Amino acid sequence: MSRSTETVWAPYMRWAKTHPRARHDLTGSNLFPLTVEELEGARASLELSGPNDEGYVPLVEAIGTHYGVPAGHVATAAGASGANFLAIAALAGPGDEVIVERPGYDPHEGAARLVGAQVRHLNRSFEEGWAVDPDRLAHILTPRTRLVILSNSHNPSGALAKAEVLDRVAEVASRVGAYVMVDEVYLDSVYDVPAESVAGRSDRFIATSSLTKSYGLSGLRSGWAVAEPGIAAAMNRVRDAVDAVGAFPAERLSLLAFQQLDRIRARARAILQKNMGALKAVVARHPSLRWVEPAGGAVAFPRIHGLDDAEPFVQILLDRYGIGVVSGRFFGCPEHFRVAVGGDPEILEPALEALDGALADRCWENAAT
Repeated sequence: MSRSTETVWAPYMRWAKTHPRARHDLTGSNLFPLTVEELEGARASLELSGPNDEGYVPLVEAIGTHYGVPAGHVATAAGASGANFLAIAALAGPGDEVIVERPGYDPHEGAARLVGAQVRHLNRSFEEGWAVDPDRLAHILTPRTRLVILSNSHNPSGALAKAEVLDRVAEVASRVGAYVMVDEVYLDSVYDVPAESVAGRSDRFIATSSLTKSYGLSGLRSGWAVAEPGIAAAMNRVRDAVDAVGAFPAERLSLLAFQQLDRIRARARAILQKNMGALKAVVARHPSLRWVEPAGGAVAFPRIHGLDDAEPFVQILLDRYGIGVVSGRFFGCPEHFRVAVGGDPEILEPALEALDGALADRCWENAAT
């Protein structure tokens, strides 16, 4: 089967890289980045090359320590997206099924389709608080299912699934021999409620994450997966055919970040609490704006009550008010739109003021006609 060079595997990611930048940008979900000066010792630690055939060993060990698992359970990758791809490619291929949550982060589905797997959807609904339903999963599993993909906290809504619910998901998936990959890239930004990684809870789980969304170090492209050793080794074999090894300077600096993780996490918490608090205040002032309040992270997924398609509203925000948000169609839920609040608070404040004004104008009424 031939494939067109124009195939777009992840429409949201293509849009995120190419869309016109708004004056008030609420689209990007990365945390406001750390500077070199804020990562203490970064300049002195920088080395251009060194031994990292299966990941820089001190970094792999630091990740394992962070999760309370031996280093053999860890595979490093180019960001959480890289870890996700390695896990998907290690477990699924033509003739296999991969179940992906919807709404969800579309590179998950795109990667599964890229390796030739058939994608099916596990629906999460606004009315149910974006909850994960293990019984719903049980009804769509088949003997061909190799992998179930979730995010926690949920991208795009910020909803948090409880550990016992995810344990139930793993038990259900195990009935057909499937694994459960949980993208936890936002999990470390959840502070006010208990938030537990699935790493080490079952050999069915693959936990992926990075230093990007919760720590402000997107430029390092430091990602990883925590899984049972056979899966971690299989991911390393996939990496042999993808990018072989990571960038050694980035891995050295990532180790430095792990050595300062508590301080970096405190910085992230201060930024996210302030920014999300400002967004909560906007939502509270506008009864027509409905959401499931995020448990953490840098994203929220509201909707306008009674508006079945948010795309015209999103365009009005951009054209009339210079506000950029992400259409819910990219996540499989067109009545919603995603707002990201991980950026510089000094830039975010006027952006949220502009959104507040647009909502006060009831500008969505033009979108509904």
